[in-house]
Amino acid sequence: MTLHSTLGPITAALFVALAAAPAVAQTVEERLKRGDAVIRDLNRGQPQPALEGMRQEFPFLAEATEAYALGDIWTRPGLDRRTRQLAAVAAFAATGQLPFMKVHAGYALNIGVSEEELKEIIYMITVPAGISRAIAASQVLSELFAERRAERRPQ
Repeated sequence: MTLHSTLGPITAALFVALAAAPAVAQTVEERLKRGDAVIRDLNRGQPQPALEGMRQEFPFLAEATEAYALGDIWTRPGLDRRTRQLAAVAAFAATGQLPFMKVHAGYALNIGVSEEELKEIIYMITVPAGISRAIAASQVLSELFAERRAERRPQ
């Protein structure tokens, strides 16, 4: 059997599967609107300052982030927003992307994740990412916790 003779049936099967699937064409505007709704849901009804800043200098990157990452990925079925935030915190902490981890840890707090749960995420990453990444992430989380406590103090 040649590669050409194998690809024919595979291509035909793929074509049939795609043709049978419902068309879910969405405009960029629809995807952006979903992305904006995700941000506002996680950020106490406010836009995300870093995304808004990026929109000024890097509009294509801001649009891609809002439409794809937020509008497409964060709105997929299968995981609730709490689980998505915990996964994001763990992934960003484990990969050393601490500014992103801090933003998503803030979102997690906004939607009811506790400080203790976030601490457990940091303990968990010591296994796959190492203790140095966990220590760095713990320092950033401590900063976030202190900022949040200061916001709650009466002035």
